[in-house]
Amino acid sequence: MAATEPLCQIVGISSTTLSRAENYIIEVELFVRVCEELKRLIKSQNKDYYRLMKLSAEMENEMLDEILIRHVINDILVTEEYSLEGIACYTHTPEDAICDILAGKNPAPSLPLSRKIIELHRTVRPNLYREIMKKITSEYLAQV
Repeated sequence: MAATEPLCQIVGISSTTLSRAENYIIEVELFVRVCEELKRLIKSQNKDYYRLMKLSAEMENEMLDEILIRHVINDILVTEEYSLEGIACYTHTPEDAICDILAGKNPAPSLPLSRKIIELHRTVRPNLYREIMKKITSEYLAQV
């Protein structure tokens, strides 16, 4: 089942009736929303730090963009379900590239790599993503 299928079902549309381009648009929208929710979680977990830094909203968003994938990788490692080697294998990426993200040497990994890392994170933290999906779908339903 495509990642967008549950969202389509909740809002009452069938993804099979949508064109390939329309399905991609839904997937991109969902990816962006999931990333925004993950950034909100990071910010709430570190609210004292962000309050002390007194950053502008723009600078805060830039910082969260830069640490999002690093935080996700760390969270995968904390679960102990995957090692750095396992993450590298899953994403078909050299282990050094994953280490560069963790060390902050690569704060902007490619979209395909970021997507694979978030997909892996979704498998190790299904309850978190279920809650994010509930929030996203309730926001969409409120707009209808």
